[in-house]
Amino acid sequence: MKHVLSLFDLTPDEILAVLEKSSELKAALETGERPTLLKGVNLAMLFQKQSLRTRVSFEAGMVQLGGSAMYLGADVGWGKRESVKDFSEVLSQYVDFIAVRAKKHQDVVDLAQFATCPVINALTDYSHPCQALADVLTIQEVHSDVNGKHLVYVGDANNVARSLSIISLKLGMKISIVCPETYQFTDEEIHEIQSGCEVDGGIVQTSDISEGVATADAIYTDVWASMGQESEQAAREKAFAEYQVNERLMASAPGSAIFLHCLPARRGQEVTDGVMDGPQSYVVQQAANRMHAQKGLLVWLHEQS
Repeated sequence: MKHVLSLFDLTPDEILAVLEKSSELKAALETGERPTLLKGVNLAMLFQKQSLRTRVSFEAGMVQLGGSAMYLGADVGWGKRESVKDFSEVLSQYVDFIAVRAKKHQDVVDLAQFATCPVINALTDYSHPCQALADVLTIQEVHSDVNGKHLVYVGDANNVARSLSIISLKLGMKISIVCPETYQFTDEEIHEIQSGCEVDGGIVQTSDISEGVATADAIYTDVWASMGQESEQAAREKAFAEYQVNERLMASAPGSAIFLHCLPARRGQEVTDGVMDGPQSYVVQQAANRMHAQKGLLVWLHEQS
């Protein structure tokens, strides 16, 4: 039994196997086929945060695979009514998978410690592995091969940036984090990511946005203040004012560069309408790939059991 709490939990070959399965299932769906590979399988979706893409993509994906999904919100009392051990062990008796969207990563680690079925991190403050799988699936679809491609992330070193860094290093992609120095990964965080991927070097951080995007194959951004950072909104808007992904910035990158955003976006802040709706934008395909990547991950995990 394997948990996927971050992409450290998957080897490069395993990530590629998940992506291959995702592509196969996406191609089948496009021809009208919905193989019921998870018939009778149940997914519990334990969520502490609001969600559109994560919730709907997991639910729809499970239905397409012949399984079922149940949404579990605050009413189940996770972390309040009983010990994590009791909660996790009992929930595991009812379902085959648990997908968790939590505020604190440690809560998911604690849940997985006692779970007797695979736990999937559907988002925490530390990591967003399902998003990164969908992102790389999108880059792969556009550029055929991700090896050697240059992914430029314009934004603070958050959970998305961490997951993108891990998957990039594992698959031989170049990764640059472009943001003010104050919001970059610390030396300790860089060391953790690189050592966890068993590589030396590979992550470039710069505050020079022009330098960062000069050789980009994909330019990626996120909101300047994520959920839970609302009190920092004004300070972040000031710090990131020169880091907007706009038409001028996209024009300074190679013409083949694509634009990505994990959504929801704050149009007019981190990205302009012209870029979001422009010919280089793949944000809708990227969002759709959340479902396909998660279907691939669920089927792959089920085959391992």
